[in-house]
Amino acid sequence: MEISVGHTPDSDDAFMFFGMFTGKVTSPDFQGNHVIEDIEKLNRKATNPTLDVTAVSVHACAYIPGYTILRSGGSFGIGYGPIVTSKKQMTLDEIKNCKIAIPGKMTSAFLLLQLMIGRFDYIELNFSDIPKAIKNEEVDVGLVIHETQLSYEQEGNVKILDVGEWWDKTTNGLPVPLGINVMKTSLGMDTIQKFDKYLQASIEYALNNFDDAMDYSMQYSRGKPRKLIEKFVKMYVNQVTVDMGENGEESIKKMFEMARKKNLVPEFSLSIAIK
Repeated sequence: MEISVGHTPDSDDAFMFFGMFTGKVTSPDFQGNHVIEDIEKLNRKATNPTLDVTAVSVHACAYIPGYTILRSGGSFGIGYGPIVTSKKQMTLDEIKNCKIAIPGKMTSAFLLLQLMIGRFDYIELNFSDIPKAIKNEEVDVGLVIHETQLSYEQEGNVKILDVGEWWDKTTNGLPVPLGINVMKTSLGMDTIQKFDKYLQASIEYALNNFDDAMDYSMQYSRGKPRKLIEKFVKMYVNQVTVDMGENGEESIKKMFEMARKKNLVPEFSLSIAIK
């Protein structure tokens, strides 16, 4: 079966799909064609299902009823996650009164920050442009994701809020739900489970062949040094990525439960693949 698979031009996604897209891990059931887009573009594309499988933000699940969440391939922070940066330290009230640069309205980072500080004024930018926009004083505050969580100091900025740390404390240690992979529900649970196992095998292959997988992933490093990219990959490709387990499921449900109480997402039915 030929299927379209969307993932981001990010090193952690590349690491997960290394085995699959280099032919190191094969499946008798699937032949994947990958489509590479920024996460917010994939989120928006998923609202009108075209891709069979795609990476999306967990937040996007509130708006993509045609998809089922896979158990493998998720990006969950273990005590860490998105951060908020600026050129100077600011009080919480000052932050709330700023227009905050965000990496997209459907990103999990945006929803999590709203859960943390309430609704706020924002401007959408590509995530990789946010640190520069802060440095050039085009915006005062930015919500930072991906490897820019690790490089903000080199970019001349300071951390003023830690969203991942807030989530960890608020939920008594549940992993921070950020990105996941989903598959068209119409393909049927049997097909979904088979692809889930195929992706899981690809992730496990990468973890077992770390250096080779990192060599492949560095094509999406955006000029960042290998040491930083390795740290980033190790943060977001972990055991919850191999299988989200009960904690991963609970963290997703918890985020939406909190969001519904604050009317930040519509009512919807969450679909997660069966083990």
